[in-house]
Amino acid sequence: MNQPGVSSNRTPLRGFWALIVTQFQGAFSDNALKQLALFIGISLGMGEHEQDQLSSLTMALLTLPFLFFSMFGGALATRFSKRSVILVIKSFEILIMAVATFGLALHALGVVLLCVFFMGMHSAIFGPSKYGSLPELLPEKKLSWGNGVLELGTFLAIILGTVGGGMLSAAFEGWPAGAGWVLMGLAAFGLMASCAITPVPAADPAHPLRLNFAGELFNQWRIIRRDRVLRLAVIGNAFFWFLAALLFLNLFTHGRFALNCDKTHISYLMAGLSIGIGVGSVAAGYLSGGKIEYGLVPLGLVGMTTFSALLARPELGFTGVLWHMAALGFFAGFFAVPVNAIMQHRPRREDKAGILAAANLISSAGSFLAAGVYYLLRQWPHDTRMIFLVGAVMTLAALVYSVMLLPDALLRFLLWALTHSFYRIRIDGRDNIPEKGGALFVCNHVSFVDGPLLMASTDRSIRFLMEKSYYELRWLNPFARALGLIPVSSMQSPRELIGSLRMAGDAIRAGHVVCIFAEGGITRTGELLEFRHGFEHIMRNVDGTGNLPPIVPIALVGVWGSIFSFESGRFFWKWPRKFPYPVTVRFGKPLPPNATADETRAAVDELISRR
Repeated sequence: MNQPGVSSNRTPLRGFWALIVTQFQGAFSDNALKQLALFIGISLGMGEHEQDQLSSLTMALLTLPFLFFSMFGGALATRFSKRSVILVIKSFEILIMAVATFGLALHALGVVLLCVFFMGMHSAIFGPSKYGSLPELLPEKKLSWGNGVLELGTFLAIILGTVGGGMLSAAFEGWPAGAGWVLMGLAAFGLMASCAITPVPAADPAHPLRLNFAGELFNQWRIIRRDRVLRLAVIGNAFFWFLAALLFLNLFTHGRFALNCDKTHISYLMAGLSIGIGVGSVAAGYLSGGKIEYGLVPLGLVGMTTFSALLARPELGFTGVLWHMAALGFFAGFFAVPVNAIMQHRPRREDKAGILAAANLISSAGSFLAAGVYYLLRQWPHDTRMIFLVGAVMTLAALVYSVMLLPDALLRFLLWALTHSFYRIRIDGRDNIPEKGGALFVCNHVSFVDGPLLMASTDRSIRFLMEKSYYELRWLNPFARALGLIPVSSMQSPRELIGSLRMAGDAIRAGHVVCIFAEGGITRTGELLEFRHGFEHIMRNVDGTGNLPPIVPIALVGVWGSIFSFESGRFFWKWPRKFPYPVTVRFGKPLPPNATADETRAAVDELISRR
């Protein structure tokens, strides 16, 4: 299904790739110009302390504009077509690079640093239009993939910009204005690429343009804080950019003074981190399987903590630091992709650009803070290895914090790892899942892993109805509570049973997805059993609210015969026929909330028999 304002599937993909090229060019030029400023400092004979100050200053100048112009960029992206905003800002970049060329010709470090500031302004205004365009150019099922490609392109551009800045500095050492002319040409190319971005209508042409960024940020934060997952994603995004900025700053000093690297090898170290993030982002987009996979967030944090701590080892030479930085970046990509996809998917269309602008501002505040934190950490201790250890401690704290607030994300990762280790899951009909709002999933029950298989098939959080005797097991109860499972049993008194069904109805009414295995137990024959009528009582309480949440029939196909089914007369202790075991999860067309047990069973049976 196309987004509003998108006319075909071919056009938005062409526009998507044009956006990727435009973003790539901008990120390359940002970092190349920043590196040129740093290498001017080296050519002027700056010592270690002065070089630290220059590194912090360039990072601050590149990120400070985000604090003042992100919200204005979000307002522009809401009031006008995002493509129009991008065209204007890319035209402005050509002027910036013309001034930078003048500064490079005169070896005027102050002029070049001023242009770094203006490139930060350019990126601050560009950001909301860039990220806000993704959900309009791509369907929701491709959003994680699109973010993976965008992050890969961004960090490849950071790599090449970082390396390219050093190469331009060396290549035009006798004629520094030549580096500026190259950047001017790239800016013109970026403008031409942006012309191919698919035009989309303005989200809200009447949206006011306010220069009071603090007031606008407060308004957007009020929207963000109402959605717990979105709020945590915005905070997580700020932490990601704080840590990335801190590591980039430390890597420059560590490479030059601890590893005694030249300009080129310093650039290689930064490239290792950037390549890792880019490759990890693409891998995360692929492993997400066409959905937003929250479970990758804790995996990313575990990897980031581990390799940041390992970088503090004193025996690591250039090669060791390079590979450790690449591994750290790889896991950082696992963290960044779902966080970005959450921020793009969860807000309403008219709120999207403003919220992304607020997220840009907050993450930029994190990068700006990193410059100050880095400067303070360099006063004590002086060993750059200890800053890697500080980063590990911060990431570990973020992991603990995220698990405490969203324990289901960790459980989703564990269940995702389990199902993808033993099963090869094919998903049909995912478009039949409502993107938002309540719904009741009704599924056949074939094995003990039916719940994890469903969780691995959608990014919607699912609250399952679970047999009360299992729910109350001491070792299982904490996990069941964290996942929001609803205990129910035919052995309950009528009053308790009605209470459980009402709890399920309340969850659907509140916008959650609830799943019930309507057969009442796992099949012992592989055949579909009769459906019980409990879910009719659930939907009877929900129907009439005006929202009309649907019943989504689901069929698990091919699960019979796996080691967790009752095939051969036992659930466990048998060898799988294939490894990984192929299964299919089929989502049928939504049924009305008043669909009967017989009608729903017929829909599930049809899905099972479909070839």
